[in-house]
Amino acid sequence: MKAGQMHTRRRLLGAGALGLLGGALPFTARAQSVDTCKILVGFPPGGTTDVMARKVADKLRGGYARVAIVENRAGAGGQLGVAALKDSPADGSAMLLTPSSMLTIYPHTYKTLQYRLDDVAPVSLAMYTHHVLSVGPAVPDSVKTLKEFFAWAKANPDKAAYGSPGAGSMPHLIGVLLTKAGGGDLRHVAYRGSAPGIQDLLGGQIASFLGPVGDVITHSRAGRVRVLGSSGSKRDAFVPDVPTMGEQGFRIALREWYAFFMPAKASAETLQRASNALRQAIAAADVVDFGKQFGLEVQASSPRELADLLKADAAEWSGLAKETGFTADS
Repeated sequence: MKAGQMHTRRRLLGAGALGLLGGALPFTARAQSVDTCKILVGFPPGGTTDVMARKVADKLRGGYARVAIVENRAGAGGQLGVAALKDSPADGSAMLLTPSSMLTIYPHTYKTLQYRLDDVAPVSLAMYTHHVLSVGPAVPDSVKTLKEFFAWAKANPDKAAYGSPGAGSMPHLIGVLLTKAGGGDLRHVAYRGSAPGIQDLLGGQIASFLGPVGDVITHSRAGRVRVLGSSGSKRDAFVPDVPTMGEQGFRIALREWYAFFMPAKASAETLQRASNALRQAIAAADVVDFGKQFGLEVQASSPRELADLLKADAAEWSGLAKETGFTADS
């Protein structure tokens, strides 16, 4: 694929398409509660996925389950969380909250994985986010645009690097596309999630970081990092003053969804019961407001709608990976 070619998500579920959040549920989540529900997260505490999982767990506690906890299985760019789900009980006591990359992109960018798509069962969509490229104190204050950043990177090849939450992920892919379009040679540094990468960005150990907008909103508002570009087709509502990558001449239009999954052997009844509970939790006003603090557009779905989205996106990313030659080692 030629540098600068348009990359876009064409299958974004709109609130109208889902039409689920305001409807009556078939039965209450409380009717068949489990004792302990464990929400697996494939990243360290403090990142976008983790904070939202904990907020949802608060809503599930006492209703869907007597106890709801979050268990972090950080490592391998989120793969360990999916692998842990595969081996978990299928009785409704375990679910996973994960970005889409682990299921739609990784199967096409890693030579081997500890799981397959058919090892997981879709439960509910959770949220959307844009990814942003941010720079920290290692980059001079005079650098305010993507083009200026690439000019600086060419002049400082020893410092020209960007971090991402994981090798083979959507932020990694965006970095590859930006680098090709910018004519630069940015070195990729994969972290075990966003939190440690952001710490290195703040400390000046790495020049830039590509990841969910919510991971840098607070630091951006405090002036500790500068967000140079967002990945969506339109400006991100949480950083409205930041031009999109497309506005700056980099023809990229991508956003990522996050969703809940259960082990593939979970029964249809178990999946529906969990989906009902999650839809109630995600629709709660305080959850929606909480998501906004982290740059998240909170939105639920049915298991079928999520299954359709997963299938379509996995097929689309398969074609994109082949077309670009992108791999986890890129």
